Formats: sequence, C-alpha cells, structure tokens
Amino acid sequence: MRIIHLFIAASSFLFIGHLSAEQVEKTKPVHYDRPFSQDYSVKYYLHDSSEHFTKVFSDRNNVIRILSSKGLFKPYAGAFLYPGTIVKDESYRPLGDKKIAAIGIYDHQFVYLDDKAILSNAWAGTFYSKHELPDATVFSVGTDFTSLVAAGTNLKCIKDSQTLWTGKTDDTVIDIRFASESGLFWILTDKLLSSFSPKDKKLTTYFEGADFTSFDLTDKSSKAIIGTKNGYIEVSSITGKQIGEIHRKIPCTDITCVDVINGKIWFGSTFGAFMLREDGKFNYYNGERWLPGDQVNHISEGPENSVLILTSKGLGQICFKQMTLEEKAMYFEKQVRDRHIRNGFNSSIEGMKDGNISTGFVRDSDNDGLWTSMYLGGEVFRYAVTKSPEALQNCYESLDAMERLYTINSNPVGFPSRSFERRGDMNRLSDHDRWQHAKDPEWDWKATTSSDEAIGHIFALGAMAELISVEPMKSRAIHLIDILMQHIVDHNMYLIDFDGKPTTWGRWNPEYVNARPVMVGDRKICSSNITSMLQTAYHFTHKEIYKKKALELLYKDGFLENLMRPMKSIGMAPADADALSKDLSNGWNHSDDEMYFLGYWGLYRYALNNELKMKFKESIIDHWEIERPEKEGAWNIVTAMTTNNFDLNEAVWYLQKHPLDLINWDIMNSHRKDIEPIAPNFRQQTLKEVLSPAERPVQRHNGNMFNIDQKGGNGTGEESAGDIWLLPYWMARYLGVISAPARGNEGIKK
Repeated sequence: MRIIHLFIAASSFLFIGHLSAEQVEKTKPVHYDRPFSQDYSVKYYLHDSSEHFTKVFSDRNNVIRILSSKGLFKPYAGAFLYPGTIVKDESYRPLGDKKIAAIGIYDHQFVYLDDKAILSNAWAGTFYSKHELPDATVFSVGTDFTSLVAAGTNLKCIKDSQTLWTGKTDDTVIDIRFASESGLFWILTDKLLSSFSPKDKKLTTYFEGADFTSFDLTDKSSKAIIGTKNGYIEVSSITGKQIGEIHRKIPCTDITCVDVINGKIWFGSTFGAFMLREDGKFNYYNGERWLPGDQVNHISEGPENSVLILTSKGLGQICFKQMTLEEKAMYFEKQVRDRHIRNGFNSSIEGMKDGNISTGFVRDSDNDGLWTSMYLGGEVFRYAVTKSPEALQNCYESLDAMERLYTINSNPVGFPSRSFERRGDMNRLSDHDRWQHAKDPEWDWKATTSSDEAIGHIFALGAMAELISVEPMKSRAIHLIDILMQHIVDHNMYLIDFDGKPTTWGRWNPEYVNARPVMVGDRKICSSNITSMLQTAYHFTHKEIYKKKALELLYKDGFLENLMRPMKSIGMAPADADALSKDLSNGWNHSDDEMYFLGYWGLYRYALNNELKMKFKESIIDHWEIERPEKEGAWNIVTAMTTNNFDLNEAVWYLQKHPLDLINWDIMNSHRKDIEPIAPNFRQQTLKEVLSPAERPVQRHNGNMFNIDQKGGNGTGEESAGDIWLLPYWMARYLGVISAPARGNEGIKK
C-alpha cells in the first residue's frame, strides 16, 4: 500500500512538472468581470453668489427643480466633465407670482408651499390646500393629501383647506417627515423629535437632545437618524430610546442634512457629503471632483438612480452607472487618445482653467519615456489578449516616439533622451541643463536620462518582443533593447550624456552601487533593475555578453545578495554615511517601488535559470508583502505573475474604485474623524487603512497611496489613465486573473 501511495505521489509530481504554462495559469484565482456600480459627478455651478439655495428635488419625469431665496431654478446643460449652470425656472410663469417658501415631493410629483397654501401643478392642479400661516416654511404631505405645515413653533394639520388640528412646539420646527408605515408625521426642532398622529390628533415628544439640524427615517420608519452639529444619533421611533452612542467617527461631524435614498443613509455637512455603507464605513464626496462646493444644504433622490447634492456653490449630481471593468477600460482608452497623446508620448495636461478640459495643453515631462513605456506595455497586453487593430496602431505610434528618443540626440549610440519637443517652447528656456538642440533645427531633446526611463523602456520593449509577433515591430523592439544595453555595458554600467559624463541617476556600476550602505534602498533597486535589464537583453538577443555581465554582477559583485536583501531592512543611512547615501534614504522612495515592479517582469520572466527564478520570486513576494497595505493595483497584478497568493480582491477594488475623473482637484481628508492616523514612520504610511482611490488625490504608481490631501492648482491639470489604470487592467487580463466580461452563468469565484 505504501508503495502504491509513493507511486501516486510521484506520478502527481511528474504530471504537475509537465503542466504547460497555460495550465498552471488556470490554477490562479480569477475575478469574473461582472457589472459594478461606477460613480461619477455631473456638476452645475451657481454664478450669482447672492442666491441662497435651500432645497432640490426631482419628480417622476426626471425634472429637477431647485428652490432658492429668489424663487425656483433648474440645472441647464451639464455632463460628466462638462459642467452646466443653474438658471431661473420660467417654464410655468404663474408660479413666478407665488412666494414659494418650500418645495417637496408627494407621490413623485412636485408640491410647493407658499404664504397661502400647499399646491401642485400635478393632478390637473386640483391639489390646493390653504393653511392660513403666512410665515410657513416647512411642510409634509401624508396619506390622501393630509398635510402638516409649520411656521416657526406653530403647527397646523390641514386637508382640502380645512384645519384638522393646530398645535405648538417649544422650538422652531426644522423639518417634517411623513411615515407611511405608521401614518405619523415626525417633527424635528433643534432639541426635540416628536410625532403627530392625524388620526388621534395627538402630538407626542419622543426624544430630547441638543443642536439637532436634520433627520430622516429608515428601516421601515422604525428608526430616526438625527443629524447634529457634532455627529449623528440613531433613535428608535418605536421606543423613543437612543440606539448606541452618538456617531462621531464620520468624515465631518457638522451635519447639515440627512436623507435616506434607496435604503442608503446620506449625510450632508459643512465639508462635503457622505454615504453610510453596509460595512459601517463611508463613501465620502468632497472637493470639485464631486461637488461645486463643500457646504451642503440639501440631499435628495435624483433621476435614474442618482443622488442630488445641493451646495452653496451649485448642484452636484452623483450618478451611478453599471459597467464592467472592460467598459471602464474603453472609456479610459478614449480619454488617453482624445487628449493625452503628444508626439506619440503618453502625457499629462497642464494649464487648465477651473477643470475645463478644453483648456490646457499636453506638456513634456522628465519621465516621458517612463510614462509612455507604461502605457505602451498596457497596449501590448491589450493586443495580446484582444488582437485589437486599434491597440496595435497605438503600439506603433508610441514605439515611433520611443525610437526617436534614441536617434534625436548626438550622444553615444543607445542613449535614450528623456523627451523631445519642437524648438521654441518658451517654458523650456530656463532648463538649459536638460534641454539640448538637436541637429534638426526644428527640435530639441532632453538630456540627463535616469534609471526610471531605462527600466521602463526595457519592460515595455521586452513585453512587445515577447507578445507581439508582428514584424517589423518585434525586431524594432529587440533592436532598442540591444542598443540600450550595449551602451550601458560599453560604458562601464553607466548612461553617458552629451558632456561625456554619467547622468546623475543612470548608474549601475558596482563601485557606485556598493558604495551605499546595505540599508540604503538604491543598493537593492539598482541591483534588481540591472539584472532584469541584462536578462531581458540576453533573452531576446542571445548575446553572451549580457548573460556574462549579469552573472558577473550577481555573483562577483554581490548584486544577488543586494537584491535578495529583505525589504524590511531598508531604512535610513547611519550617521557616519556619506551625504548622498543620507539623501537617498531620508524616507521610503515610492518611485523605487514603481521601478522595482516594472523590472520584476524581466527579472522573473526572463531569469537565466530556475534557481535564480526561485530566488527572484522570493524577493518579489517579500516586496509585495510590505506593499500590501497600499492595496496598489499594479503591484498586486505584477505579483500575480509569480504566485497564486496575491491580493486579487484588492487589485479589483483599486480598478473599480478609481475615479473616472482624473483631474487634479484639491482633495482634503486630514480633517476626517472616520480615519485612524498612525505614528510617523519610514514608509510614510499615514493611516491604519488606505482610503479609496475615489477619495484621495489622483496619483501615478510612484506616489504614496497614503497621501490624503492635495492643495493648490485646483483643476489645472488632468492625468492620463494610460499608465495609472490601463497598465494594471490589461496586464491582469493577459495574466488571466481578470476575465473578459462574464456572461450568462459563467463562474463567480474570486
């Protein structure tokens, strides 16, 4: 029996050992791409600061009406990224003669309160019920048009212009809500929550407190949510008892309004709006990514599953659209091609005015080669998965730009420029150290190329050489890999610039690398990157010089020991270290993270032998473990190349939660009471748990995902989705850990 068991085990081992790469990939976890709820905002700005908006509602016809201190208004035009305005509503002129004090919804129709009556244009205009409270400001309509009206502390219940009951409260009535389940009107003052029964003609006080500002009913009206100037309270509308403690661990404690919409509790505040999730946490909407202003006056249900958030500066309509990740990718593909391509480069927009995407310009960057490499890599994976002619054309155009980086300068062969641009850009005149004149009098090129560009080039060109068999694209990619790495090898592991000297950061020479103390991150990153680059060059060119140099660096010069050093050992240089080492280690370098993970493609995939491959896998997973709190989409997906044990759900969370709006709006979160700061640390992790991409500043993969505030330059630029979003998505599709849009009864596992 023991022999049989050994035979089965051995057979299983041999079978697994002969599995194809495709079969092994099938053992990885997979997210099946089903529609999710994507939120985005349509904004309508108020241009007359003298107007004070108080309420906003939408009726069954999806018509939106806004009440202001100067009458009724409505939103005009407006679409995602194309803000509209708020204009006077003159669609029904007789209403212009009314002194409308409040607006509401009854049976999905608009109802109004003026100084004489509650009225509506619905029901053929037959709903007109006089109240005889000329100072009335608050009302609610209940069963069969029975209504409760408030003027200060005075209350009156009416129907068909007949007074059914009158009464008073101790304080001014703030709001009235009708509960259809119980048939009760609920009344809020700044100190009391009371109910009124039209049937019994009885006013009952249920709960007392202080600084109440707003409320609504939830859970079939069995619970009241009361907003205050310092948090919110839950009260049983059955017992009148408070449920739990007052809630103050919320984004902003100064609550201005509460509304229950489709079972979700929404809060307005003096600093944005937020929605309570099922997990007890909040989706927070503040800043002009979401709202025209942060002072929220009213929230209500909007058309087509949207939420209307009225602020002191206009209206924000938070829309929720069902879309798959692939549909989101197609939106971002269009965003890149529409306005982020400059001479084939993947570029950012600068100089925008107030978030207007028709203003601004695409501008060169020190890292044009890097950002374009990341976009190009994404398009390579897209083509490998879909065979899209559009993706292939995108690859050709970016490859053209990458190639020209090598030919436009007069440096030794194989030196890639940082960027190039037509001569005459006045903004470049002050940057003489980097910008050089090309032989062509129409063009300039940018010098001082760094290791960021080099590893980016090798990553994208290696993926292209492997995954796109189309000629001459494949040969062109291999040629660029070859001349770049030959340049580095020929010049003693340096990039040599126009002045005959190594660039500041294009240095992989062992004497330079090993001069750094072992805890300084540059020692590890340089060793990891150059190994990846040499392996990639050897894999595609088969030139022994690249293999020989890689092995020499790994075993003779200690680069294997350098790159295998655990990430937790990286820290600040000692007091007796040289000035450069101290400068390089004054905090965690998130740009290094980006360079590491791009380099891991060639480090693992093109490893010189299986022994090294297993060591490199260990190093990659060690790095990923320390990065896990950031929930970084790209790092999780790169790690999926090496193991089944990666955070797929967090990668999907990153992709789904990433905002469609990539404009650099001011974002503020440091005031929030629902986030838990932690002590300052070397990794610059500021919170116990990272915020959603929808709530934090837009940033590339080289940013700290724990950055929570961004101030200055509000709406002056837009980032490209090419490197930020499309790269991790299409790599995930290629690796098979995110499926094409799932249909029918396809799997649901994650």
